[in-house]
Amino acid sequence: MNKYIKTARLSAGEKTNGGILYLMPDVLIKICTLIPLIFLWRVVMSSGVQVGMSFEQMLSYTYVSAILADMLVVKTSASGWLSEGVLLKLYGRPLPVLSQLVAQTIGGWMPMLLLFSLPMALLAPLLGVNLVPATPLFFISLLLCISLGFAIDVLFACLSIKLRNMSWLIDRIRVAVVTLFSGTVIPIQLLPFGIDEVMRYQPFASLGGASLSIFVGTANAREVIALQIIWNLILWPAALLVFKKSQEGMVSYGG
Repeated sequence: MNKYIKTARLSAGEKTNGGILYLMPDVLIKICTLIPLIFLWRVVMSSGVQVGMSFEQMLSYTYVSAILADMLVVKTSASGWLSEGVLLKLYGRPLPVLSQLVAQTIGGWMPMLLLFSLPMALLAPLLGVNLVPATPLFFISLLLCISLGFAIDVLFACLSIKLRNMSWLIDRIRVAVVTLFSGTVIPIQLLPFGIDEVMRYQPFASLGGASLSIFVGTANAREVIALQIIWNLILWPAALLVFKKSQEGMVSYGG
């Protein structure tokens, strides 16, 4: 375990090699996106619009989605396996490739969690946002969400390996599809015409949207967690199998 902790620390240090000020523009962008969104929901909800959540639940949903964004929709560096040689570098180290990828990703979350998520969590009471989960089962759901997020990311990385000249396009499509269908931007329960009933059973819905729904108490926690477990049991074996097959198709610049 110590070797993975050291890998995570190196990844966190890599994010701050240029100094803390280097990260401040990203922090400011996140803040300038979240604060106006909070006030926008205040205006919308105060006008009597029905969204299937109370005003407090919607604020909490939006706020937690922002401060835990990296965890709710996992994105590793595997998308740069060709242009940046990410996966190929990992093969030169005496650790399993996917385990290194997980450790690097988690380590990469740390700077933004400390510089953005933690301060915004402390400021939440001043903005009238409740950050107490409706049930402790949220933390179990969050772990399952992160696990499933890694599996889905590996599958998309394998697709980019298969279609190596389209890796950038696949990455853009992946970001759009996963973000939209995970319910982190638009809560799935807000979808009209009964679409929400269908969408909640697809694998992306077991990512951030599932955990956020448990956090604010708008979903049956045990049912959601059961569905997350099922998708983990389905997609992780698939991801490991496809990744093993995809290794033969990896190439690097220069040969």
